[in-house]
Amino acid sequence: MSRTDLIQFGAMIHGVGGTTDGWRHPDVDPSASTNAAFYRQKAQTAERGLFSFAFIADGLFISEKSIPHFLNRFEPITILSALAASTTHLGLIGTFSTSFTEPFTIARQLMSLDHISGGRAGWNLVTSPQAGAARNHSKESLPDHSRRYAIAQEHVDVVRGLWNSWEEDAFVRNKETGQFFDPDKLHRLYHKGEYFQVEGPLNIGRSKQGEPVVFQAGSSETGRSFAARNADAVFTHSNSLEETKAFYDDVKKRAADYGRDASKLRIFPGISPIIAGSQEEAEAKYQEFAELIPIENAVKYVARFFDDYDLSRFPLDEPFPDLGDIGKNAFQSTTDRIKRDAKARNLTLRQVAREAAFPRTLFIGTPEGVASLIETWFQAEAADGFIIQSDIPGTLEAFVDHVIPILQEKGLYRKSYPADTLRGNLGLDIPVCKPNPILSRN
Repeated sequence: MSRTDLIQFGAMIHGVGGTTDGWRHPDVDPSASTNAAFYRQKAQTAERGLFSFAFIADGLFISEKSIPHFLNRFEPITILSALAASTTHLGLIGTFSTSFTEPFTIARQLMSLDHISGGRAGWNLVTSPQAGAARNHSKESLPDHSRRYAIAQEHVDVVRGLWNSWEEDAFVRNKETGQFFDPDKLHRLYHKGEYFQVEGPLNIGRSKQGEPVVFQAGSSETGRSFAARNADAVFTHSNSLEETKAFYDDVKKRAADYGRDASKLRIFPGISPIIAGSQEEAEAKYQEFAELIPIENAVKYVARFFDDYDLSRFPLDEPFPDLGDIGKNAFQSTTDRIKRDAKARNLTLRQVAREAAFPRTLFIGTPEGVASLIETWFQAEAADGFIIQSDIPGTLEAFVDHVIPILQEKGLYRKSYPADTLRGNLGLDIPVCKPNPILSRN
């Protein structure tokens, strides 16, 4: 049976991209990661395509081994504030870590962005997976995986508690009586937990959409449960239809087990489409980009997920090495997937590195072929929408100009924005403002 809802899209904007050497392509602006005009153009293209949001990823540690985009890029809240002024409907999602930010600070920054943008802000909530991030924040080591999620749970509870500091009509602003606000509609938090002590209240009121939308991207067992309990939307991988469908069903079931309306939880696999006039031309585009990446850089890239472990000590053309628990406290779901896939397919280090550094996308071909595959995944309930990400220049423009019209013709995609807030465009309800019954009291 066909779905009655419509596909949603988001656009990841990430400067020179997620590869080690994509910046060397003649059509790539090597300064894109700190070029506000580049971000503005991509955001406006996404808005022309009626996308629900733009997505800015981030991290808190670099080394000499980091990919070029990580070495020199914008901090999310700053560039998103700039994009708020050059867009009118596009949601603005930024990545912020619960491991190394104070709940009060991030609650205030995101609510400010929500007001600046007229209700279009969102938070991609992550736990920092790299040990170096701890050293950049006056810590000797990174908390273990389970403790990072325990911190994250308390963090998001506090942030949402702070977002409920003021009821919607708390600010009376009555010039005749001199009453600026109703004190009965102001709520302090008085939170004293294991990781945070926050009195509150927040010094900014609720926004047009109530509060920012919360995204989450955890794929581990703990991460899935966390997302099912807390997220409004989930960003995930798209390794295959079967795997993504299993993830979709699992997280939706977990959400229902938490007493949530699972239909209100949006799941967005990230895809990297390559679009051309023929399948052969699309394949040639892929090869052109893949050949920019030397094997030694590909090996360094995959090592990032294993705490930058020196993989160059292993032979390139022998089976991927047994790394034991290396990386388990970093990108756990990713390292588990790499090791599992390498063993199942008997892959060499060279093959793993090549696939990790520039994966061959499933969504490659003509506009009609890419649109058909998107329809298949959507109708199979493997996704509620997709986050479009690509290192190949012109991909977003080709998607908007050639794939979107096909989906509109099929009746699968909107022809205008239904709302001017992120929640409205995602089909999410405005949260009822109330003090958190666990954390708050008047």
